[in-house]
Amino acid sequence: MSRKTPDQLRSRRWFGATDLRSFGHRSRAKQMGLDEADYAGKPVIGIVNTWSEINPCHIHLRERAEDVRRGVLQAGGLPIELPALSLSEPYVKPTTMLYRNLLAMEAEELIRCHPLDGAVLLGGCDKTTPALIMGAVSAGLPAIFVPAGPMLRGNWRAETLGSGSDVWKYWAELRAGNIGPEDWEEIESGIARSPGHCMTMGTASTMTALAEALGLTLPGASSIPAADSRHRRMAAASGRLAVEMVWQDRTPASILTPEAFANAVTIDMALGGSTNAIVHLIAMAGRAGAPLTLDSFDAISRKVPVIANIRPSGAYLMEDFYYAGGLRGLLSRLDGQLELECRAVNGRTLGENIAGAQVWNDDVIRPLDNPVYPQGATAVLHGTLAPDGAVIKPAAAEARLLNHRGPAVVFRDYNDMAERIDDPALDVTPDSVLVLQNAGPVGGPGMPEWGQLPIPKKLLQAGVRDMLRISDARMSGTSYGACVLHVAPEAAVGGPLALVQDGDFIAVDVDGRRLDLDIPEDELARRRAAWTPPLPRFQRGFGALHAEHITQADKGCDFDFLAGAAPTAEPEIH
Repeated sequence: MSRKTPDQLRSRRWFGATDLRSFGHRSRAKQMGLDEADYAGKPVIGIVNTWSEINPCHIHLRERAEDVRRGVLQAGGLPIELPALSLSEPYVKPTTMLYRNLLAMEAEELIRCHPLDGAVLLGGCDKTTPALIMGAVSAGLPAIFVPAGPMLRGNWRAETLGSGSDVWKYWAELRAGNIGPEDWEEIESGIARSPGHCMTMGTASTMTALAEALGLTLPGASSIPAADSRHRRMAAASGRLAVEMVWQDRTPASILTPEAFANAVTIDMALGGSTNAIVHLIAMAGRAGAPLTLDSFDAISRKVPVIANIRPSGAYLMEDFYYAGGLRGLLSRLDGQLELECRAVNGRTLGENIAGAQVWNDDVIRPLDNPVYPQGATAVLHGTLAPDGAVIKPAAAEARLLNHRGPAVVFRDYNDMAERIDDPALDVTPDSVLVLQNAGPVGGPGMPEWGQLPIPKKLLQAGVRDMLRISDARMSGTSYGACVLHVAPEAAVGGPLALVQDGDFIAVDVDGRRLDLDIPEDELARRRAAWTPPLPRFQRGFGALHAEHITQADKGCDFDFLAGAAPTAEPEIH
């Protein structure tokens, strides 16, 4: 590929002409303290930063933007920081998933409408990674992703705490009466003690690892803890590389091939990754013109063992994973199952990028002949209750529930569940199947992380710690349990889940990949004829736009008018 010349830089359309409009661009640059020496013949690199003061996962990205800036300047580019929607997972309600596509739209338009030649994307908290990548793919300019990095291990007394996973664990013990309020407060004070995203293999760690697997980061970037000084050096190196990517015109479209996505699915399974990765990868692949289906995930899942011994499927945390060899170490153990010729942002192949990688702790990153779980980190189920599919994470569930038939206990929405779940009069046993309706992309709205329904208090007190739970919601990647998620079509659009009633028998067979509602077809037809859709949650604004255009979980929950790889015209400059 021939190297670009300065005259071919996209930013020259803004700064290099001699017309009235370019006069305005240059004079305003001078207003900001810049002159011709800052931009003439130099790539302009947008630093798309999802930092905010209410996003603890990204609280250090203000500093990392300066590290990226240093790298861009070192390589002879002009850095321009552009703030973007932060999507703080702990605080945004009802769910950040409602706004993933809004950030994707913002990233796409920020990159397209400004005088940029390339972009560095700063994110890491759950939805920010897929959103930034989706936007960058659609914008079509060279782009590199800088992952926020996991936080340090949590601590409580003599125990190591993992974000999310130990929240659910000890919340159950508090509700069961096995720990008290003082214990709970101590856990609260010790579980999150540095900048960075969740240090379990939740959605954040999964998606940043998959960004690296796809070739969109520097090799090894996704595993570095946020507090490690190597994280700052990685950010600066990404800034330097962004400039070189512009000269080489190395865009996401040239990297995100069908083979790259097959690699990402393989690595997702080996990591025991978050079930949310399925929705995000499908959406990302759609933008890249490399469509993925649920069946692709299931086929790869049957062949790939879980070898990352990381919570919630394993015992360790991301800090341990990094010092055991990180993602490059894990990739080196899977090289026989990967497409090693796929290219990355640095221009090298995956095989070249993992050459010489080693594993330093065989219990954290297991050999293939001693896996954490032999196969099927994620299973895709179909049947009369999920005609378009549903997913479950068998590695995080009690084995007895992977082939189960039981009577349904139905909650019509989250508020109904919250009101009744701990009612001593609730007609529920350990064999019951908890069903949550109207929690999907439209019904939630936004498909919130409500799928790990709490175990009823009276069952917790009797020692029950897992039971079969089914919903059209998602669950946090840090969660665990026998939770069937992403049921499609969802209840709010009339999927079979909407028709389930208390006492109906539901059967799940993970080995057979089945999820069935065991009632006669004529009864199902009678209920369908009597069903009426719920009233819209939003009458205006982004929520109304979301409800009108969101696709179902099996299609990636992208907006129908954003999905696909069709190009969008460059802006006119007048």
